Amino acid sequence: MGFDGTGKIWMNGTLVDWNDATIHVGAHVVHYGTSVFEGIRMYHRQQTDGKSAIFRLREHIARLYNSAKIYRMTPDEMLLGGRQEPSDRRLPYTVDELMQACIDTVHANGDRDAYIRPVIYRGYASLGVDPRPCPVDVVIMTWRWGKYLGPEALEHGVDVCVSSWSRIAPNTLPALAKCGANYMNSQLIKMEALKAGYSEGIALDNGGYVSEGSGENLFVVFHNRGAGGRHLIFTPPLGNSVLPGITRDTILSMAVELGMEIHEHMIPREMLYTADEVFFTGTASEVTPIRS
Repeated sequence: MGFDGTGKIWMNGTLVDWNDATIHVGAHVVHYGTSVFEGIRMYHRQQTDGKSAIFRLREHIARLYNSAKIYRMTPDEMLLGGRQEPSDRRLPYTVDELMQACIDTVHANGDRDAYIRPVIYRGYASLGVDPRPCPVDVVIMTWRWGKYLGPEALEHGVDVCVSSWSRIAPNTLPALAKCGANYMNSQLIKMEALKAGYSEGIALDNGGYVSEGSGENLFVVFHNRGAGGRHLIFTPPLGNSVLPGITRDTILSMAVELGMEIHEHMIPREMLYTADEVFFTGTASEVTPIRS
């Protein structure tokens, strides 16, 4: 993924030129990783009505808002001490306003299909572990992003390994939040896999059960093993340190509509080797089969 360095970026309500979208090196996010973000795809329906559609924009922005809420960035989060101190800075935008900002950025860049990246972060004011004196800033970028796991990933599948790195444990960093800091764990998983010649790694949770990829949810399929000969599909529950994926939720709904049997259930590692199919889901990776 590379940037061409052109177009507009939405920064705190203003569309600025790409190369002018900068932050101070003293911003809290640079030193302490205080950001939450989303990845959203917009598709151009060239073969049907010729229009473009953003994939489940409201659900993505609602998850973004909830991630910010977990990290005490939103005005409706329970205040420490029951009152907001003057130094306690909060997000100044609603879900609807952030949705419109994404649409405005897409329009400003003339995108027909695009990857949309809104980021909420603690900006420049002071440093220290307590982030509350720092402003809550928002940026939205859009760019063209091809197949996340490679140009042939969707058609031919990818080769993966089980990582030696575990997913973040419960009650350490909240896995339900799509937080920038969580992706340091993802980077370790990804780099180890690439170094060993694989496209991606699968992480286990702290109990040794399957969790997810470095940036994808995971499904395991057994053919004709469900009630009445239906396909049987497993995916790890949210308690196994997985992100509540929007594409994951879509697959769960579609599988039920298609008459498949779905279980959100803990998955022991050996099920990866005995399954008839295993695949990743994610807004970036879409639905990517795992071939080995």
